[in-house]
Amino acid sequence: MAGRDSGGQRRLGRRDRRGSVHGVRRWRLERIAFSGGKGTGVAQGRVVNGQLVPVSFVSTYASDKKSSTRIQFAGGNVMEASIEPEPEPVPDRIALTDAHRRGVVDPMTALLLQVPGTADLVSREACTSGSAIFNGQMRFDLRFEFKRLETAKTKGYQGPAVVCAVYFTPIAGHVPDRPGIKYAATQRDMEVWLAPIAGTRVLVPCRVRAPTPLGLAVLEATQFVSTATVRTAAKVQ
Repeated sequence: MAGRDSGGQRRLGRRDRRGSVHGVRRWRLERIAFSGGKGTGVAQGRVVNGQLVPVSFVSTYASDKKSSTRIQFAGGNVMEASIEPEPEPVPDRIALTDAHRRGVVDPMTALLLQVPGTADLVSREACTSGSAIFNGQMRFDLRFEFKRLETAKTKGYQGPAVVCAVYFTPIAGHVPDRPGIKYAATQRDMEVWLAPIAGTRVLVPCRVRAPTPLGLAVLEATQFVSTATVRTAAKVQ
């Protein structure tokens, strides 16, 4: 989808977020579109002992060139990962080790927040977590911090949202001197708006704001579709 400028902001893309949570045991997220190109992403996983555990992640992106990423997980560890076309070797890239592929999630799962307890779901407590992320090429951390509460309005959802600051820390698989990495690591104005999936303790992004060298990037959901079904035990006659 083509971006557009609005209110002095550089709108880089729009997102159609579709999610499903079955019995609060598994999820599927899909369909992301960006301006300047076209991309899709699908993440699937399960909830194990109250934790979101990814099973698979697939993303594709097409602009001047096409690329795709596939990752298979088991028990929070990367079992297989591939990028096509394969990135060219870069001497200054921080090497990835097996340790960097353990205890991680994919980029989409990282923005799903499972909030424990029974207190108000949309609250500052939702922004107290962080994630260790592997995207197929790079290992990095995202840390969240509470900023404020807002009212989100999009097709399929109008209601409260919690806004978290997002802080990026590269760990491995990156080139430290690249301007984009340096810029992202020093930013303190990135934020994500999180809205609840009905019937669950899970929050998902409905809006992302991040400064870029070209201006403020705003990624918004144009449609918010979520379903939650709770499995019940079959009656025995």
